[in-house]
Amino acid sequence: MEAVIKDIRILMKTTYTRLVSLKKEQNPELFNTELLKVLPNIYKYVSKRLNSAVANGKLNKGMFNPNDFTDQLFIEVYEHMDEINGANELHTFLFKTVDQLLEDSLLEEEFDHVFFDNIDTYSKPEWDAMEEQYSRDGDGDFVMLEEMDDSSLNKQNYTLDHVFITEEEKELAEKLDASLKEDRISNHVEFVLNKMDLPMRTIFQLYTKQGFTLTEIADIREVSLTKVEEILSKARELVKNSFENRFLL
Repeated sequence: MEAVIKDIRILMKTTYTRLVSLKKEQNPELFNTELLKVLPNIYKYVSKRLNSAVANGKLNKGMFNPNDFTDQLFIEVYEHMDEINGANELHTFLFKTVDQLLEDSLLEEEFDHVFFDNIDTYSKPEWDAMEEQYSRDGDGDFVMLEEMDDSSLNKQNYTLDHVFITEEEKELAEKLDASLKEDRISNHVEFVLNKMDLPMRTIFQLYTKQGFTLTEIADIREVSLTKVEEILSKARELVKNSFENRFLL
C-alpha cells in the first residue's frame, strides 16, 4: 500500500509540472489528456462512494456514474490551476473538489447505531447474512474506463495495519492474519466502514487508502485537525472491535 501511495505522489508531481505548462499554453485538450493520468484513483474513490450510497439505500442504482463527477474535475482543475501551488495542493484539490461534488448530489449517510450498539451480540450466521447482503448491495458494478485503468491502483486492499497500530493490538492482528486471507480482511473492513456515517468513513479512507496526512484531510473535509484525529481514532476503534467480535470471540 505504501508503495502504491508513493507512486501516486510521484505521478502527481510529474503531472502537476506538465499541467502548469499546458495551462500557460492555453491548451485545454492536452491539459485534459495529462490530467487523465491521475484520475484512476479518483475514479475508484468516487465508485466506492456511489456503491456505499446504493448499499445504504441513499441512491438508486444507475442514477449516477463515476464519470458524472470526474468529468467535472477537468473543468474545475483547468479553471483553478493558477491557484494551485504544487503537486500536494493539486492532490488535495482533486479530492476536495470531488467530495464537494458528491455531497451536493448524494443524501447524507447516517451512522448505524443499531449495528455498533449490538456488535457484541451477533452470532456467526447473523454476521454471515449481513456481510452477504452487503456483498450483493455494496460491491457495485462500476468498471474503470479502459483508458483510465491502472492495475497498480487496483491493489489497494485494507490491511490489519490500518486498524491495529499499538504493540498490544498487533498481537491480535497476528492471530487474525494467521486465519484470514487478505481479501477477507479487506472485505470485512469495507463492510464495517459502510455502517459508519460519511465523514468517519471518508476520513478513514483518505488516510489509509489515499495516503493523505491528517492536515491535508482537515483541508479536504474543511474541519479542524483535532476533529480529524478524533474521528480517525474512533473509526479505528470501531473496526478493531468488529474484528474481535467477529473472529476472535
